[in-house]
Amino acid sequence: MEPATGARLCPFDYAEALEFDPVLRHLMNEEPVSRIRLPHGEGEAWLVTGYDDVRTVTTDRRFSRHAIIGRDFPRMTPEPIVQDEAINVMDPPASSRLRSLISKGFAPRHMERMRVRTQHVVDGLLDRMEEQGAPADLFAHLAAPLPLTTICEVLDIPEAEQAQLRTYARTMMDTTVENKPNAIQAKADLRAYFAELTAERRANPGDDLISALATARDGDEILDDQELTVMAMVLLITGQDTTTYEIGNIAYTLLTRPDELAMLRERPDMLPQAMDELLRFIPFRKGVGIPRVALEDVELSGVRIKEGDIVHVSYLTANRDPRKFEDPDVLDLERQGPSNMTFGWGGHHCLGAPLAATELEVAIGTLLKRFPALKLAAPAEEIRWNRTSIWRYPLELPVTW
Repeated sequence: MEPATGARLCPFDYAEALEFDPVLRHLMNEEPVSRIRLPHGEGEAWLVTGYDDVRTVTTDRRFSRHAIIGRDFPRMTPEPIVQDEAINVMDPPASSRLRSLISKGFAPRHMERMRVRTQHVVDGLLDRMEEQGAPADLFAHLAAPLPLTTICEVLDIPEAEQAQLRTYARTMMDTTVENKPNAIQAKADLRAYFAELTAERRANPGDDLISALATARDGDEILDDQELTVMAMVLLITGQDTTTYEIGNIAYTLLTRPDELAMLRERPDMLPQAMDELLRFIPFRKGVGIPRVALEDVELSGVRIKEGDIVHVSYLTANRDPRKFEDPDVLDLERQGPSNMTFGWGGHHCLGAPLAATELEVAIGTLLKRFPALKLAAPAEEIRWNRTSIWRYPLELPVTW
């Protein structure tokens, strides 16, 4: 069947703390496969919201990420964040080759070293917060610096250059139209930086992740220069921003839910399971990310998607699908159930997920252990939230202990 009405304009600009976007909720409940228009890009797209349908779109070869290259596809930001050569827009088998090479950089032996580094960074940041005394801004002391410091350690990026790289990444994530020229420039500058850095690491490999990627082999396969440059960019952008925001979001969520906070303090061993549930529950971004193109006609939930149509999925709604999760709008830290889709799904599941999960566990676990009386230093309703980015997060998180 065809949708009964025209495409719905979806600015996806809802930013009320971490409440679930009512537009997404409506589409999930009333039009699980719907026609939408987004703030930027040409034409219309399909939005797929159900867990099983999202899984189909993200794993079925009839839907292609690569086919969006060269198209002004409907999106959230004025300038596309993605690079044409990035693994984010590859399909198997090209992406399989790259994923195999990149996954070697996140092998367990590397991850154990990253956990030790992360713990060292967290301890130092919390030492400084404790020395300064309460009240303190947890976002500024822990959430903002930790992921950038950790990913820059892992990539071996000099401290003096880190602030500029963060600025480039933030500029690219801004959703305002007037920011577009800045976003284009930031993208070019970031690319130039990593082209030079990756060439240097290729020539003189060290003990960092870029060097590991530069020298990783799968048979005779290695990453070429462009692939290595773009992959380093992707690692920096995804390796800092999203984890920063999730540390802030998870801390806020726990500090505004005394029962869940007490449970985690009493049972620290349940932290990994609790993290999975927090990641499922928290709507950490707005709207949608990188779409796919239907390579042939496909029917999903009784709706025919035609060959050439752009298809977006919502991992946010998949995580709240009542057919998969009992009482999906309830935060249940003891929940057993299907995997959440916060790190994506299928061939584009986030390769850096092990590093992000490690950082979140170390940061939140250490925070709760070191500050058993930690609480918000301001009423929850007074906390200010970001309104201009694709990500949702508190601009500051005042705490006392």
